Amino acid sequence: MITRYFDYDLSARNTFGMKVSCRLYAELSELSDLLSLDWESLPSPVFVMGGGSNLLFTGDFPGTVIHLGCNDLSVTAEDEKGSVIVKAEAGVVFDDLCAWASGKGYWGIENLSLIPGEVGASAVQNIGAYGVEAKDVIETVHVFDRKTHSFRDIPGKDCGYGYRTSLFKTSWKDRFIVTGVSFRLSSVPSPKLDYGGVRKAVESKYGEDAVLSPSMVREVVISIREAKLPDPKVIGSAGSFFCNPVITREHFDKIVSIARQDNGPDYEVPHYDVGDMVKVPAAWMIDQCGFKGMTLGGAQVYPKQPLVIVNSTGNASPSDVIALEGKVISAINHKYGILLHPEVEHVGED
Repeated sequence: MITRYFDYDLSARNTFGMKVSCRLYAELSELSDLLSLDWESLPSPVFVMGGGSNLLFTGDFPGTVIHLGCNDLSVTAEDEKGSVIVKAEAGVVFDDLCAWASGKGYWGIENLSLIPGEVGASAVQNIGAYGVEAKDVIETVHVFDRKTHSFRDIPGKDCGYGYRTSLFKTSWKDRFIVTGVSFRLSSVPSPKLDYGGVRKAVESKYGEDAVLSPSMVREVVISIREAKLPDPKVIGSAGSFFCNPVITREHFDKIVSIARQDNGPDYEVPHYDVGDMVKVPAAWMIDQCGFKGMTLGGAQVYPKQPLVIVNSTGNASPSDVIALEGKVISAINHKYGILLHPEVEHVGED
């Protein structure tokens, strides 16, 4: 069934809490609704939205916002080696999937616990946290092809996954709508603990020799996230606002030199090796430039985690957020020669 709302208030449909509207909002409860929808009659542009957690509406949206409410979840295959294929439709809340899989004893996505949003968006964005990315476990992405008006299955390896990106965000953006994702999980214990303090937190809570379950790792990940990230139900935000830049080692050496001028000769810059390159936390650079807690209008760089911009007053406008974003980008580029790119998708008329 397709439910349509004209001149629809999107305030409750985006976790940033931006007070914006769209010309038409269409809620689709069945995948077959994609076939019966009269695409030519829809106000344009058309934007397909998940849980509204990784986006910033830059103003009132003049076209159509579509949401797939389909939320079936099932195990479609298992083998004797412990591999489990789980198929989740696009409207499944991603953290509900993490909770369900962890409760079943399936490993693979427990490190992604508490990331807001829905399954469909996870495959578009290639969400990631604590050393795991969605692409690591995506077997197949199920899509609706707007060009041929048919359903297709695309192997995860063919989706052009990179750091917080995929072909669904670039060249496929206006063609394919993700209707579901099949994840390859495992019943064989395979905890991933060597990122972002997860191992230390696990050992502190359960002991060094504990026999872990996915639910135990999930619980620790949730506690880490809750300690430093705002609850979007309380403070509006779109999650991590900027991508962590990956730079050359030569460039990193220059950043170390700058940091030691500011913090002393023995100062260690936080970083992660990525092959021959280096990933530098954007949050660290933002903090070093003095932005932690800074406000502009109703927008604020979150004091506990400067990678996040929040709607601190509940009345921030898109222009407040965009202006604060611009100030951060300009300062980082001036000091470190790095041009930060937003992870949050900006949704507007164009």
